[in-house]
Amino acid sequence: MENIKYDVHERPASGLLIGLSFQHLFAMFGATVLVPILVGIDPAIALFSSGLGTLAHLSVTQYKIPAYMGSSFAYIATMQTLMKSGGIAAVAQGAIAGGLVYLLVALVVKFAGNAWIDKVLPPVVVGPIIIVIGLSLASTAVNDVMLKDGQYNFTYLLIGMVTLLAVILFNIYGKKIIGIIPVLLGLAVGYLFAIAIGFLTKQTIVDFSEVVSSSWFSLPDFDILFLDYSFKFYPSAVLTMAPIAFVTMTEHFGHVMVLNSLTGRDFFKDPGLDRTLTGDGLAQIIAGIFGAPPVTSYGENIGVMALNKIYSVYVIAGAALIAVVMSFIGKVSALLSSIPSPVIGGISIALFGVIASSGLKILIENKVDFDNKKNLLIASVILVSGIGGLMLQINGLQITGVAFSTLLGILLYQILPEK
Repeated sequence: MENIKYDVHERPASGLLIGLSFQHLFAMFGATVLVPILVGIDPAIALFSSGLGTLAHLSVTQYKIPAYMGSSFAYIATMQTLMKSGGIAAVAQGAIAGGLVYLLVALVVKFAGNAWIDKVLPPVVVGPIIIVIGLSLASTAVNDVMLKDGQYNFTYLLIGMVTLLAVILFNIYGKKIIGIIPVLLGLAVGYLFAIAIGFLTKQTIVDFSEVVSSSWFSLPDFDILFLDYSFKFYPSAVLTMAPIAFVTMTEHFGHVMVLNSLTGRDFFKDPGLDRTLTGDGLAQIIAGIFGAPPVTSYGENIGVMALNKIYSVYVIAGAALIAVVMSFIGKVSALLSSIPSPVIGGISIALFGVIASSGLKILIENKVDFDNKKNLLIASVILVSGIGGLMLQINGLQITGVAFSTLLGILLYQILPEK
């Protein structure tokens, strides 16, 4: 592959490695801690389990796939319901059940082989799915940039655009190390600009109160290790959360396909889909054991790699280790939490757009013929249903956005005639 700066098994120098790892930490931080906040779980535990789960995933996949595991949004509604009825114990059992589903599917794949993948996921399906993965998050990025408390805010828009412009300029014109860490530098510029404009306009854009009040050492709330409550089985938790694993699996396939495209490899064959699924499942089980939200591979981190052309597993492992350490340092976690939403949004516009562009690249490289009605209709259905958020809901089970559009694309490819 052209323009790769550090390939999967290449290790940057120590100082650069730390900076690149922090870049990935910033990319996943907002979403990873948002999920537990919405559910009512200690964000530090989510940070801890995301790091630990990523290390487990790297180990299972033989350090061949640069994937970071963060809190999954697919389980939010179910977890919120379970927290009211059964508490964290029910959520933990549901997360572990979802992880076991991954392991069972991985076992089936191991014995069934992976020859079916190319037939089920051809370029005309894969390309649009990857576009959907990027663009389905577009509204989140844009809203972060321009909305404050649900209302349009010009100051936020200005901060987001300055951040985005900084990322673009560092990426295009940066030489040597500057061109390698454009996201980290763009975040720094946006953060400092937010502080400055907040001071000039007398607005509280960056809130340091939590940083000041937090202690340096803060132990995450690990009182849910099945030690301080009598065991009780929650069948409703298992029955509602386990099926969602099939939804997140389709996202997993999509993310692996993006990484295949970026790195010029076929991770479905080496280390194998059975290992990638096992890695995801094990990471989710670890999250459940520690009472954290279930995890999944993160598009935000894939976006960082697509932007800076650095796919080193050492960088991902470094981000995971930093996440584990940060979960115990109260002030640092609070400082990361103080990054305002327009800064995160400005960065996200670039990252999510790069992912979507990778889908276009697949269609172009494989010379998909859109004069063919079958190809045209498949791509059209995937794009509109995925970006529009088409949802199938049955008795509490939700198949949304990326997952539903993927299923539709696979189904249409199999049943529509070639001519």
